[in-house]
Amino acid sequence: MNQKLSPSTIGLLTLPPLLWAGNAIVGRLVRDAVPPMTLNLLRWSIAMLILLPLGRRLFASDALRSNWRRFALLGLLGIGLYNSLQYLALQSSTPINVTLVAAGMPVWMLLVGALFFGVKVGRQQVIGAAMSIVGVLVVLCRGEWSQLAAMRMVAGDLYMILATIAWSFYSWLLTRQNDPPAVRADWAAFLLAQVIYGVLWSGAFAGVEWAGGTVAVHWSWTVAAALLYVAIGPAIIAFRCWGAGVQRAGPSVGAFFTNLTPLFAAMMSSAFLGELPHLYHGVAFALIVGGIVFSSRRKAG
Repeated sequence: MNQKLSPSTIGLLTLPPLLWAGNAIVGRLVRDAVPPMTLNLLRWSIAMLILLPLGRRLFASDALRSNWRRFALLGLLGIGLYNSLQYLALQSSTPINVTLVAAGMPVWMLLVGALFFGVKVGRQQVIGAAMSIVGVLVVLCRGEWSQLAAMRMVAGDLYMILATIAWSFYSWLLTRQNDPPAVRADWAAFLLAQVIYGVLWSGAFAGVEWAGGTVAVHWSWTVAAALLYVAIGPAIIAFRCWGAGVQRAGPSVGAFFTNLTPLFAAMMSSAFLGELPHLYHGVAFALIVGGIVFSSRRKAG
């Protein structure tokens, strides 16, 4: 991993937050038309069909079977859990809140890296992480500090925290170079291996949803267009760019760029949903970004 940010690496790490912000907006727009687990299953099923011809090199080797544990774990964390929980979060929370809670990802990235991947955490990073935690708390209490003692989190906030933890594990696992070289060198084959298992996990989660009686999909051209967008943009393109960017810069640096997602989401929410950002959203975003900038100063020096 190269910690220096070249213009191409910056581009690779900036595009996913833009696409993920759009994913949050679209997920909110179709929340009454498509159940969340079903939406995730449909999204990744379409993505898998698109990837099949692009990643056909995967089937020329035995990687899908011999490395099934790794790909099944990546598929669970990055595709099954993260995305299902995000769509579930959008049932009760707004895109701005969901993406701001997710902007606490650098905190989880540092914790997961230190506890499970042997990455050392410096004092400045701890201070920066603390600032990010305060930013997330601002969102969770809706800017009313007096509510912290008796705060009842919106279910969507909790779902998004769990999703963020899952994504942190996923990002660190991406840095482990223990995949077959032929598959690792082919981005489409590498992503397809994850998506195949991710679709299985998504299908299992959707099955639970259907067992609970939530099966109706209200089809329309808007829903069809939404499915195409979330399958191509936030799925294939964003995952490709994120994987390449994390390989170059590392998960801790990449986590800084995820904090652009709330900014993009706020702009899109205002334009498409009429959900104007509040003052506490700006305070939270400033704290979160400020914390990551502070924690990154040691690496820049």
